Amino acid sequence: MENDWANSSAIGGIDLHLDLTPSEGKRAGLTRELRAAIRSGRLGPGTRLPPSRALAADLAMARNTVSEAYAELVAEGWLVARQGSGTRVAQRSAASAPSGSSLAPAAVPPRSPALPPSRPRYNLLQGSADAASFPRTDWLRSARRALSAAPNDAFGPGDPQGRVELRRALTDYLARARGVRVDPGRVVVCSGFGHALELLSGLLGDVVAVEEYGLQYHRGLLRSAGLDTPALPIDGGGARIEALRSTDARTVLLTPAHQFPTGGPLRPERRVALVDWAAEADGLILEDDYDGEFRYDRQPVGAVQCLDPERVVYLGTTSKSLSPAVRIGWLVVPERLVRPVVDVKGDRELRTSVLEQLTLADYLESGGYDRHVRRMRRRYRDRRDRLVAVLREYVPQVRVSGIAAGLHAVVDLPPDADEAQVVAEAERAGLTLDGLAGYRHPDSTASLRPAVVVGYGTPPEHAYPGALELLCRILRRSLGR
Repeated sequence: MENDWANSSAIGGIDLHLDLTPSEGKRAGLTRELRAAIRSGRLGPGTRLPPSRALAADLAMARNTVSEAYAELVAEGWLVARQGSGTRVAQRSAASAPSGSSLAPAAVPPRSPALPPSRPRYNLLQGSADAASFPRTDWLRSARRALSAAPNDAFGPGDPQGRVELRRALTDYLARARGVRVDPGRVVVCSGFGHALELLSGLLGDVVAVEEYGLQYHRGLLRSAGLDTPALPIDGGGARIEALRSTDARTVLLTPAHQFPTGGPLRPERRVALVDWAAEADGLILEDDYDGEFRYDRQPVGAVQCLDPERVVYLGTTSKSLSPAVRIGWLVVPERLVRPVVDVKGDRELRTSVLEQLTLADYLESGGYDRHVRRMRRRYRDRRDRLVAVLREYVPQVRVSGIAAGLHAVVDLPPDADEAQVVAEAERAGLTLDGLAGYRHPDSTASLRPAVVVGYGTPPEHAYPGALELLCRILRRSLGR
């Protein structure tokens, strides 16, 4: 299971999304892509690049190749390299706004059932990060710095679009790590994905197509706003985009980087077909990038938003990367939707703490967020590997899928297995986990697929071995072995 992509996250540094062409020479391709990222403004003046060793590991190429590419760009004036401060984008490189943007920076749960009264011994529900791993010390440092540096207006009612400090920090991070085409004027801060859907629901028409597997909670929010939510079929390549043409939808909600919950990215040709559909239908794509930072065995999949920023709303939160307790999310919206979305929020910030916004901005700018994500990526990859290994050894009749990224896996049961019985047996034994059927759209025409969804990110480290042991025992007993 280990390979170059899996090993890449073990080396400290920052994330940098690059689209390299396999047919092109590695040094030439890297030089061209970095130059293009600087020229387009995706890497702004002063942006610190990853150390050559870290980037070489991430891109599965020789360190000398990266060093030579950096040296070439330094000689051309695109980069500057100084002892002790690393390699950065030169200040004189004029970063242009994303194509088509005239905006200036603005003026300053899931379907899972409730836990029974008697708390279970082990929790393998998907949907949350390891709460014990929250970076308390680093977060506190950022909070102190943010509070000390906060201007007086930060203690007023609050800008409904979000603090400009956070919008600038998110702009740099999303462009660098997820390939998003963005400027601070396109970012709207919210309190989470559910809040984002509430802000958008009145702007989406009457029909929003959704994937036939997904969170019932999200479908419920859309339906409560009076919207119809037809099911879009999915297969191993993600959503079946051609099926959009047989619906009345002009908006679609998708999880392209890692289909939730079945796993797997949207195929490249379907990404192109998706933005083509949006252009032809004058439609809108809602891109839920719920765990895009956590990938293990494959090259990072960039955001669909970069293909057509005027047709895609990019949505992200801190729920998986940090904790749902932080209650901060963001929308990167087309220029025409900035004002309508902010107007829905009202004339002041009512949900998201300004001090937490400033803290997250500092945490992003200081590099603490990158370090935490890379640390957790190693931990979750190790947990995933342990899950796959124990199931292979002790319950070989099941198949584990959707594991190249994210914080959960789908454990497919034999076709004749009773999924509900497995979930009930687990609950009686003190283990909570979900059946895949709970994520299935009621209008789905797909064949029933007995499976359980295992959230390996949720348990604290000391409880994980016991949870795996109990899971194997339940599966063996339920499957008659």
